[in-house]
Amino acid sequence: MQPLAIVTDIEGTTSSIGFVKEVLFPYAARNLPGFIRANLESRDVMRQLRSISEYTGIAISDTDELILQLLQWIRDDKKITELKALQGLVWERGYQQGEYQAHIYDDVPGKLREWFDLGINLYVYSSGSEKAQRLFFRYSDAGDLRLLFAGYFDTIFGPKQDKASYSNIADAIALPAERILFLSDIPEELDAARAAGFRTTLLVRPKDSPLDPHKLKTSHPVARNFNEVVIE
Repeated sequence: MQPLAIVTDIEGTTSSIGFVKEVLFPYAARNLPGFIRANLESRDVMRQLRSISEYTGIAISDTDELILQLLQWIRDDKKITELKALQGLVWERGYQQGEYQAHIYDDVPGKLREWFDLGINLYVYSSGSEKAQRLFFRYSDAGDLRLLFAGYFDTIFGPKQDKASYSNIADAIALPAERILFLSDIPEELDAARAAGFRTTLLVRPKDSPLDPHKLKTSHPVARNFNEVVIE
């Protein structure tokens, strides 16, 4: 049975882990402090800082301490929604100024268009904010791919290794879970998706993973690229 929707992860699935780790994260760490101080009157920035203040107990007036907390979360690679939202705002400036383009694996754009032409609805689910996801596919080195996707999901729908998150996504897509295929390079995410009823495929990118796809002990179908993903 062919899926009516495909949900894909980004890092290690559609894009190199190196781009995120070596380009986006360092850019945010360098520019986040100045960006926050220059935009303290921005509603979008203050909304996130207020939420962080409530979460951590740091006074909303203590900008320096809030920034230190954000930088620590970046170093620890924390999947915190408010951090991801602020990173997205900083990355937007970098994209717009042409400081970098998002890396997309060569096999991804053509396969996405093929699935799109087959009438399969395409979605993204990433720990990065929805805004960051849209920027990623707008300013990719394969061109603007945004219109191929019907929607974007971030951690507002829940952590990526929680079964409930995928149930929330299925509800938002308004499809039975068994008609949705989830693509990711993280087995624990796929386990959670399958527990919610999704079909799954594990992406093992040779440049991003030391694992041998032929020797993997996993119950998920395995693909080395999007051309190997089986949808029927």
